Formats: sequence, structure tokens, C-alpha cells
Amino acid sequence: MFGEAKLAFTHAVITHRTLHIDVDLRIGGNLTLVTRPGIVVDTDDLERGSGDIKIRPASGPDTATLLRVQLTGRSRGGDIVARPPRREFSEWLRRTPRSSGR
Repeated sequence: MFGEAKLAFTHAVITHRTLHIDVDLRIGGNLTLVTRPGIVVDTDDLERGSGDIKIRPASGPDTATLLRVQLTGRSRGGDIVARPPRREFSEWLRRTPRSSGR
């Protein structure tokens, strides 16, 4: 309750196929999972009262699953976000401009 947890899997050494995380989130409690290609977050067994759950895939459908993170337990007002890492400023600078369609 009124706390935040951030678990970053970007440099994790993966030794198992599945990671079970038992969650008990309440109002103001947020969980952020920073993933990388091959890590899938599963919230099917999570009992949900309120709060948002936003799972953004870190990879495409053809990427092999290295780790399945299974969230179980309850979310009663807390938000859960799974996302790839944010780009560094230098990566934004190197980004190629979009074509204008002309």
C-alpha cells in the first residue's frame, strides 16, 4: 500500500523457465516490471479488484520465450506495468526520421 516496486529483468541471468511472483497490491501500491525480448508476463491468475494492468511486449511473436513471469495474488487498487527498458537519450538522437510520404 502506497509503495512502489520495480523489478528489472534487462540484465538478469535466467536459470529457470518460470518465475512465480505472489502479489498483494493495494491502493497506491504499484509494480513495474522492466522486461527484455523473450520475457513474457502472465497475469491470468491474478485476482483483480481495481487498478490498471498494462503489459507491453518487449519482443515480437516470433521471439522464443526465455522466461515466463507468472503473477498471482491480488491487486486491489495498485497498478501493474510491464514494459521494455526506456531508450537512452543517445538512442533518441540516432533515431531515423520518419518519411513524410512525399
